[in-house]
Amino acid sequence: MDANILNQILEIAFQKKVSDLHFEVDNPPFFRGRGQLIRSKMPSLTPADTEFIAGRILEYNGRQLTSDLKELDASYALPSGGRFRVSIFRQRGNLGIIMRVIPPHIGTFQELNLPTVLGEIAKAPNGLILVTGPTGNGKSTTLASMLRYINESHSYNIITIEDPIEFLFTSQKSCIIQREVGIDTQSFNSALKAALRMDPDVIMVGEMRDRETIDACIKAAETGHLILSTLHTQGAVSTINRIVGQFPPESQEIVRQRLADILVATISLRLVKDKSGENILPVVEIMRSTTTIQACIREGRLDEIEKHIENGASQYHMQSLDQHLLSLYRQDLISIDDAKRLTHSMDFERKLMFDN
Repeated sequence: MDANILNQILEIAFQKKVSDLHFEVDNPPFFRGRGQLIRSKMPSLTPADTEFIAGRILEYNGRQLTSDLKELDASYALPSGGRFRVSIFRQRGNLGIIMRVIPPHIGTFQELNLPTVLGEIAKAPNGLILVTGPTGNGKSTTLASMLRYINESHSYNIITIEDPIEFLFTSQKSCIIQREVGIDTQSFNSALKAALRMDPDVIMVGEMRDRETIDACIKAAETGHLILSTLHTQGAVSTINRIVGQFPPESQEIVRQRLADILVATISLRLVKDKSGENILPVVEIMRSTTTIQACIREGRLDEIEKHIENGASQYHMQSLDQHLLSLYRQDLISIDDAKRLTHSMDFERKLMFDN
């Protein structure tokens, strides 16, 4: 393995529009395309090969490969401009690398098949907007699309705090400052505190990983800023539970009050193949913080939230995951089996019968 071969493999990934590349000892490189993991016809990688790849990535990030490295998140870019989010790890003593392809173009809501109501949500002058979903289901892409919308339509000072930086932005109507944890700042928490002294209008935090970062995001929203971030949760209710559950029991009632006051919306994502198998579509739950939903959060009546989401579809352009699945099925875009696989509702069969 050398730099030219590595770059050729990565260039192929962009040409073939794969989403991920896997480099592991005793296996050839694997590519993930259209959701399927594909074994390449290249020779199996040796420990020296994966060490070279890891070392090259670390060198790009101004770091050195050391024997005590266990896992690390980083970024990598090709001379042609293609970018990757990288996870370096050890398995059975050897280094492995998984690289997520970052599309060079930041898509609009229309290009990404996202609901246009995300533009309305992004117009909020302050508060907390959360984009949630399992790993690899489009959180970063959706967040980037929302920042693109803000950048094109508002004269704001936007500060991003990421680990690592993924999409590269060019300032348009807004001024955008992008900071990377480990290179430009020590941690999300310290960068958030610094951001409040940098005349921000909008702060994007790549991920709310711990209680300190969650608390700092809530405080920043309470002081009149618009905060956008992500969580690895599967819907509005689990998102609220995750945030509140990060705090001690004696503080949770106060956290619910604070969250109800500043939460603008949660946008929860899953990805599904269309019927042709050639395209990936987002399935999106959208909860907006109406006075009714605020009351549910304050009083802990979270089991009522999905009903209010579904009832708010026409007036507030909200939608539950099931409502979007049914819509995609009704448009003949996805199969009934995929719709049933993604639903987390026991009532989906009944909704399907009622819908027909």
